Amino acid sequence: MNWVYLSPHYDDAVFSCGGLIWEQVSQGQAVEIWTVCAGPAPEGVLSAFAEEHHARWGTGAEAVEQRRLEDQRACARVGAGFHRLPVPDCIYRRAGEDYMTAPTTRSGAGSGEFLYTSQEDLFGPVSPLEAGLVRQLGNNLRSLAVTGAQIVCPLAAGGHVDHRLTRAAAEATGQPLLYYMDFPYIFKALGQVETLSQSGWQSQLHPISQAGFEAWYEGIAAHQSQISTFWPDLAALRSELREYLELVGGILLWRKPQAERLRRPDNNI
Repeated sequence: MNWVYLSPHYDDAVFSCGGLIWEQVSQGQAVEIWTVCAGPAPEGVLSAFAEEHHARWGTGAEAVEQRRLEDQRACARVGAGFHRLPVPDCIYRRAGEDYMTAPTTRSGAGSGEFLYTSQEDLFGPVSPLEAGLVRQLGNNLRSLAVTGAQIVCPLAAGGHVDHRLTRAAAEATGQPLLYYMDFPYIFKALGQVETLSQSGWQSQLHPISQAGFEAWYEGIAAHQSQISTFWPDLAALRSELREYLELVGGILLWRKPQAERLRRPDNNI
């Protein structure tokens, strides 16, 4: 079976499902990680919010390129192929820009204000000004989908705007989806998971071996610039990952009940 994991950023699919991806590849299955927000940062002035992220990551202006290299190492560790879409991280996006066309053919309309400039924006709904982007992404994902591949997208547990964007675009494809729990955000959103179960969502538990755990941990650790966002050091990462694995018993993938699949995508997940 072929699998496509949709990753809002370079790190999310490996953070959330790296152990399962390694297990699937080890069983001879083909796995690709498609990163949605993999586009370049804008040239020129960035928002103060983006600059704060660069400072915390320790990347400076080379943030996107460094994250690409980290992604290559992480994908290699878990055995996945990769594909990258041209949408920038939300901290770089402006009103009026068409991110799904080639830079050389864009209209130059992207001179509007930055859309996401605070922690509140980061964990709020997708801007109504990006409704067109959701549609474009959905069309792009539909046209790129590998025939017969199972698409796995984030639940957007925790509410990060780019996770919401990715989920909304995946649902706009009309393709049958599985959903993964967003690690480590899920620790702050366990109530949402209980609600899913009570609402008729079905889950399947995928056990992770010790070798899978090690590949998972090392895949996450490869995203060196992102560790400080969530953990004080690698020892804390390893401890929390082990705690998560023991709490869940493996990695859960979820499927909507039939009635939910027929609903319009929800931008306020």
